[in-house]
Amino acid sequence: MTTQSEAIAADLEAIRANYSLTDEQRQIVDHVDRVSREVLHPLQSRMDDEEWWPDDLFKQMGELGLLGITAPEELGGSGQTEFTQALVSEVISKWNPAVGLSHGAHDNLCLNNLLRNGSEEQVKKYVPGLCSGDLVGALGLTEPGAGSDALGSMATTARRDGDDYVINGSKIYITNGPIADVILLYAKTDKSKGAKGISAFIIETDNPGFKVAQKLDKMGFRGSPTGELVFEDCRVPASAMVGPENTGVSVVMSGLDLERAMVASVCVGMAERALELGLEYAKIREQFGKPIASFQMMQSKLAEIYTEVETARAFSYRALAACTGLPKGAGGRGEIHKLTAAACLYAGEAFNKAVTEACHIHGGSGYMQDTEINRLFRANKLLEIGAGTSEVRKIIIAEELLRA
Repeated sequence: MTTQSEAIAADLEAIRANYSLTDEQRQIVDHVDRVSREVLHPLQSRMDDEEWWPDDLFKQMGELGLLGITAPEELGGSGQTEFTQALVSEVISKWNPAVGLSHGAHDNLCLNNLLRNGSEEQVKKYVPGLCSGDLVGALGLTEPGAGSDALGSMATTARRDGDDYVINGSKIYITNGPIADVILLYAKTDKSKGAKGISAFIIETDNPGFKVAQKLDKMGFRGSPTGELVFEDCRVPASAMVGPENTGVSVVMSGLDLERAMVASVCVGMAERALELGLEYAKIREQFGKPIASFQMMQSKLAEIYTEVETARAFSYRALAACTGLPKGAGGRGEIHKLTAAACLYAGEAFNKAVTEACHIHGGSGYMQDTEINRLFRANKLLEIGAGTSEVRKIIIAEELLRA
């Protein structure tokens, strides 16, 4: 029979496994925090003002060990888990949201999806360059007429022609699209099968028939290059297909749950920075002869922001723990689908509340576009839209609850 001390030890181990960091994870987080604060944070202002992305930034991130978190060491990666990858994304996003967004599209949506679903040849060909930053990755899913219904309404096609596929269509709102070397693209290979007739491809952007139609000017996350991509008789070899033909949905869904858990982590990092900025400002801003931090109304706001941050953190860690080590082909249904949608939903709304209150603490200065709190405020709306809108997240949760 289990003793009370044994039960306590077991409970503590389970809690720590889900809500605490290992010594190695803490060392990684400390390293990422230092380099993000010293290298990435100073870039914020120019990136936001000019929608500017430094040409060599991905290579610099590769040299700093910020890329290829889940890739094996023999391929140039860090050999860490998806949980650790999310921690890295959380910290980068805290100090530079635009870099955090591009990092997630590169390291998770492209590189990690390729690791999970690509052939041995594809992995060996592309992953080392993605880890070093010599190659920039992106994911091509959303289309002008296919957002929340990205799979059902997809119009981009890939037609077999001998040993090649010929791709026609367009993708929009593609993070890293204007600077990508490699795109994990989804296209319909059998229109008659609807969403079940979609296939995934690795597209090299120097292929004839590919072009960036436009670089988009955004409200927030400015500097992270976002674009509209066009494919006009873009010919790729059949070996560029990821997985068997018409199995692209499983590739999408295998990465979507992790993407939502990662978005929750991004929200946590940015909400944590909003708390820091609100706290700093409340201590130095004086009204009526004393710091506004001494007023109970301001203290109430700070307490509420802290509670939102830590609740979202605990929820995101739980979702990430469930995603870590998820078998190939798993996800997109069941408990994990419900959990990650809920974590993403809560974290997005928690960040919205946190940054709104922090911006309010700043008063008039928070309304000025060149302040850091304003940059966070303008970025927050995307986190209730990307990876499935808040409404779509609620639908997923309800469907899984009713299916049980």
